[in-house]
Amino acid sequence: MCALVCTDAFILQEHVELLLLEESPAEEAVLGATSSTEAASSSNSSGGKSYECPLCSLVCGDCYSLQEHVELHLDNGTATSAVSPGSDLRLARRLQEEEKQRRKEQGAKQETEEFKKLQRQFGVDGRGGYRKQMERTMEKAVSRGVMVPADFHNKRAEMMEALASGVDDGRTRTQGVLDALYVYYQREARDCVHVWLSADTDHYCSSEGDKGWGCGYRNFQMLLSSLQRMEPYTTCLTETHSKTSHSTIVYHSFKASSCLDRLMKQLNAALSKSIFTMLSPKLTFSLKYSIMASFPCPLLPEGSVPSIPRVQVLIEGAWREGLDPQGATHFNQRLQGTRAWIGATEMDRSTSLRVSARVLDFHQPMDPGDTHPRLFDWVKQYFSQTVTRGARLPPRVVQTTQPPLYLQHQGHSRSIVGVEQKKNGSLCLLLLDPGCSPGDVRKLLSQDGSTVSTAVHRMTKFPGKLKHRQYQVVAVEGVLSP
Repeated sequence: MCALVCTDAFILQEHVELLLLEESPAEEAVLGATSSTEAASSSNSSGGKSYECPLCSLVCGDCYSLQEHVELHLDNGTATSAVSPGSDLRLARRLQEEEKQRRKEQGAKQETEEFKKLQRQFGVDGRGGYRKQMERTMEKAVSRGVMVPADFHNKRAEMMEALASGVDDGRTRTQGVLDALYVYYQREARDCVHVWLSADTDHYCSSEGDKGWGCGYRNFQMLLSSLQRMEPYTTCLTETHSKTSHSTIVYHSFKASSCLDRLMKQLNAALSKSIFTMLSPKLTFSLKYSIMASFPCPLLPEGSVPSIPRVQVLIEGAWREGLDPQGATHFNQRLQGTRAWIGATEMDRSTSLRVSARVLDFHQPMDPGDTHPRLFDWVKQYFSQTVTRGARLPPRVVQTTQPPLYLQHQGHSRSIVGVEQKKNGSLCLLLLDPGCSPGDVRKLLSQDGSTVSTAVHRMTKFPGKLKHRQYQVVAVEGVLSP
């Protein structure tokens, strides 16, 4: 009747009786039971349903019979005969392996993206350094119609000459800042009982060539601008520039001013032609007018401040002399042509300026408000130590002979050029920020008192405004002996 195998006689008997019960209407029809046949035929014609067992194809007349029949299959384990015994296990293992591989590939992709993000963040992604960034900025200006191609080539030529000289072009420099602060505190800020200012320091802000990564270099320029005005350091810095002038650097520059004049005449003539003016800005960028020249790094004029690429040369030269081997390994011995950030360690040990400096690490907040009161106390002591010696009553505003301090925290650095002490005893630092534009800094030089007051207020930082977890301070302490 069917291929079902039963392990118990009672189960087999129940199964057979069920089959007989299902086949009895058909037997009665064969024997000629007319009334039953008519009733069955009328029932089928009225829409009666039959149910087939999915395991052995047995047809049941109602769902209850089918349920009992299938349960018998399941009780005796014959349901698994329709499916391979190990197929479910193999499928589960295959799905598990696919999921494991998918997660592995996803993790590798995420790790690669994070690594590239860190490379971009720290300027070692191979997209070029100061010169490349400056050129891309000018190219975008031409594409937007803000700059004409002739101005692009003029500015690029000026940039190349400035890079070849190794001297900062001074376009982002603001002089007279400390003098303006001294005058302001003499007249205003009567809520301060004492104000200590650093020695005269120029402000250098970020430009299109180093925006987003050049704060460390700009603070280094601020520090140099101050040291160059101090007699103990003037000779030291001049000798350092002489020493580094023997290193060879490759620049894209013009060999002579006559070449530049001849080139600009040709460029102006080309611009006057209508066919040239129809070219898109992107096509004009492909004009190759720079000449490769390899020559010794020029000696910086006395009192000049090196450009950012030149600072990178100084640091690499210090690495070659064996200074800061950990930093050299970190940057893979290379800074030129990159947008790599520098920090307090490079400021202290990597420039071979023959100056004595130390790095102070304020590695965690020392106040319940996540502030650094010890940092403020140390800065006050640094600026006031040369004034208070032997003085019974120091003046309210003092411009000291101390160089500015380099202040580093995660993601940014600034220069400390003074400290205020309020009547209630609280301290407030005066910071020069490379991220501040020349226009904002030059407001300190204004004759309008309210304008100057607003500019000074932007420079002041109370402890509640310096709440990074860790700070590093670089302090210059003197000149090293030869």
